[in-house]
Amino acid sequence: MIQEIRIQDLGVIADATVDLHPGLTVLTGETGAGKTMLVSSIELLLGARSDAGLVREGATESSIDAVLEVEEPSEASIIAKGAGARLEDRLLPVSRVVRAGGRSRAHAGGRTIPVGTLGEITRGLVALHGQADQWRLRRASEHREVLDLFGGEAVAAARSEYDQARARWTGLRDELAELTASEAGRRQELDALTYQLEQIDSVDPTPGEDHALREESERLGHADDLRVAALQAHGALSGGELPEHPDAAALTAEAERALDQVLDRDRRLTPLRDRVAEVRTLLIDVAADLSGYAADIEVDPERLDAVHERRARLTALTRRYGEDIDAVLAHRDSIRSRLLELQQADDRLDGIAEQVEAAAAEVAEAAEGLTRARSRAAEALAQRVAEELAHLAMPDASVSVVVGAASGDESDRVPGPHGLIHAGPHGADRVEIMLAANPGSPPRSVAQAASGGELSRIMLALEVAVADSASSMPTFVFDEVDAGVGGRAGLDVGARLQALARRSQVLVVTHLAQVAAHADRHLVVRKTTDGRVTASDVHEVTGTDRLVELSRMMGGADSSAGLTHAEELLESCQAGRTPNPSADAARG
Repeated sequence: MIQEIRIQDLGVIADATVDLHPGLTVLTGETGAGKTMLVSSIELLLGARSDAGLVREGATESSIDAVLEVEEPSEASIIAKGAGARLEDRLLPVSRVVRAGGRSRAHAGGRTIPVGTLGEITRGLVALHGQADQWRLRRASEHREVLDLFGGEAVAAARSEYDQARARWTGLRDELAELTASEAGRRQELDALTYQLEQIDSVDPTPGEDHALREESERLGHADDLRVAALQAHGALSGGELPEHPDAAALTAEAERALDQVLDRDRRLTPLRDRVAEVRTLLIDVAADLSGYAADIEVDPERLDAVHERRARLTALTRRYGEDIDAVLAHRDSIRSRLLELQQADDRLDGIAEQVEAAAAEVAEAAEGLTRARSRAAEALAQRVAEELAHLAMPDASVSVVVGAASGDESDRVPGPHGLIHAGPHGADRVEIMLAANPGSPPRSVAQAASGGELSRIMLALEVAVADSASSMPTFVFDEVDAGVGGRAGLDVGARLQALARRSQVLVVTHLAQVAAHADRHLVVRKTTDGRVTASDVHEVTGTDRLVELSRMMGGADSSAGLTHAEELLESCQAGRTPNPSADAARG
């Protein structure tokens, strides 16, 4: 609820603080005193566009500060905290400043926030109903919201089931559309990767094969040089075909014999002689290996050609798919993995089409359930509104709430039992509240069939009916809801407003004493002038002051007869109202 509003330099109001409490509060005053400025200030707090013309003449800016009581957790508290605002004991200070230059700014909980965010915070807390916008009656979507709110848990449960089914269906549908749209590209990629895999598999390389073949190519290409070098080394070690040259093996043998002759004279030569023997044995082994190597070297032109041809095929692969054969093989593994994904996507495409069809059937079934729940609620709402209208001097009015098939985007249609139905974000229904104001009159949409006064009373009847819902709006603000109403009907309007105020905080700007007399608190806007500057202020009236104001509203001013009439009216209205403990406690 709204605890307090302070208005500075807005229209004719220089500085006014309005303390608000639970229950029904009325705001009255003479024409031009500034009653609508309070409504304008609330509109600004609800995120309305700023108007530099609202800034009081001579001032540089207008400011509206309010203290809101916000439940935690709630949508409003979540939005506020998300914007960085701070709540203390569930209280949230908010403000809106409009500069004479036309620009405006907003604050919440000590933080500067976008004006749109301020509107998001307050929109779920305050419902403002003025003559220019008769509440949820302008569009069919608003009629649907009224019905869903009135329908309570039954409609909410059906709506939740529908929302879940539709979310699953739209998710699968979007995935199918994405897979279908990308199918051509996927086919191209599949063909390209298959071609690459066939190229690599046709060569069938093995790990490290390119390096091994490079070494073999070097060996085959220099076979003569390698054999001659091996034979020369063998001759140097063991003589072989060069007996005229001393060889290493013969020299080490001679060194070993020389040492053997003197070993008995100094035993320290023994390990040296043994090492010379090891060297000679090693030389003989190396010479033998060199001889075998030379014998194995063959000049094989055919094998060399085969190696060159294989290396050429491997090089063709490395030019396209990697720096060496190991990289090519890694690329082949990634191709196989991606091909598997693409093949699975094809399988998914086949399977998801069936899932979309099944999900669409679930949506259609859930939509039917939601339609049934809304239809039952529609009958009850029509009856409830008719009962309220009987209290508002419209006993002959006939109200019906029509739940029909909605229309919309073809992409949101699903097969139903009787053909395609529109499965939109809010269901398959178009809801319209219809009115036949007089017997025999054809029912028409309330926005078209009702006069200004009738529309106000229908709107109030809807508010009272819907207020029984546990999720009713915390605060209602009515700007001259009683326009076009008078006499007995005015008393009925006041009584229904007082009934609404038992569940919510209600603030009413009114010109009818019959309405004002039902209030828990009565505020008066008074205009004063010193001949140069005009200003208005807001005061609560009680006792005799309240009687004087009621008398003025009835045209009796402060005459004895007028005051007596006002006292009788007040006593009658207060005696007939249902006690409102929270409002009475706040009033003191």
